[in-house]
Amino acid sequence: MAGARQSGLEVVVTRNREAPGPFLVVCEHASNHFPAVFGTLGLAPEARSAHIAWDPGALGVARRLARLLDAPLVAAGVSRLVYDLNRPPHSPGAMAARSEDFDIPGNARLSAAERRRRTEAVYLPFHAELRAEIARRLARGRPPVIVTVHSFTPVWFGQPRTVEFGVIHDADPSLALAVLAEAKVQTRLDCRLNEPYSAADEVTHTLRLQATPYGLANVMLEIRNDLIATPEAEEAMAAMLAPVLKAALAAITPPMTEEAVA
Repeated sequence: MAGARQSGLEVVVTRNREAPGPFLVVCEHASNHFPAVFGTLGLAPEARSAHIAWDPGALGVARRLARLLDAPLVAAGVSRLVYDLNRPPHSPGAMAARSEDFDIPGNARLSAAERRRRTEAVYLPFHAELRAEIARRLARGRPPVIVTVHSFTPVWFGQPRTVEFGVIHDADPSLALAVLAEAKVQTRLDCRLNEPYSAADEVTHTLRLQATPYGLANVMLEIRNDLIATPEAEEAMAAMLAPVLKAALAAITPPMTEEAVA
C-alpha cells in the first residue's frame, strides 16, 4: 500500500500497485475524513458520516474487486465535501456549498485563494497519482481498463430509487454496454444504463480526464448503498460483480490472431 501526501495530508491511497490484472480500480469518494487543516466545514458528526460526505460501502467493494481482479486500487483519503475528486476545479460541485438537504457552511462563499488551496492540496495530487499508475502500465504495453466505483442513496429528495446497479459511461459506451448486458445475465440486480446519473450530470470527470484521452476502456459503477451496508454485503457485491467485469472485458476484446500469437 502506498499513499500520496500533500502538506501532511494523505489524499490518495494506492493498493496492489504491482498487480498484473488488466483492470485499474478507482474510488474517488472512498473517505469521509475531514483533515484538521480544513476543519469540519461547520457540519455535525451525523452529516459528516452521511452520504453527502462520501460513498458508503464503495471502498469496501472497490478493495474486494481489486483483490478479485488482481488489480491496483487508487482511492481518495479525504471527504468529497473538502474536494469532490470527480469534479474539475471550475465546477461548483467540486466544493459544494449545498449537498442534498444539507448546507455546507465551510464551503459557502469560498475565496479564490481557498479554492486554489484545496485544488492544490487534494485534487492535483490525487489525479497525478492516478495518472502515474496509468502511465506506468501504458509504458509496459498494458493499457489499463478503468473502473470507478461509487454508491448512491436509495431515496433521493423523498423519492425511492428502484434501480440497484447503475452502469455509467463517458464518450465510449462499449464497456458500459457490455457490463450492463453481463449484469443482466449473471445477477438479479435491477441494472440500468446511465442511471441514477449520467455524463450529463457531470459525474464522469475522472473517466473524461484519465481514460478517454488515452483511448482506454472505462466504466463507472453505481451501487445502491443499502445493498452494501455491511462488510459482508460489500464482499458479496464484489464477488457478484467481478465475473461480470471479466466477462464484459472479454466481450469487447478482439480475439488474438494466429500472427499475434506467433
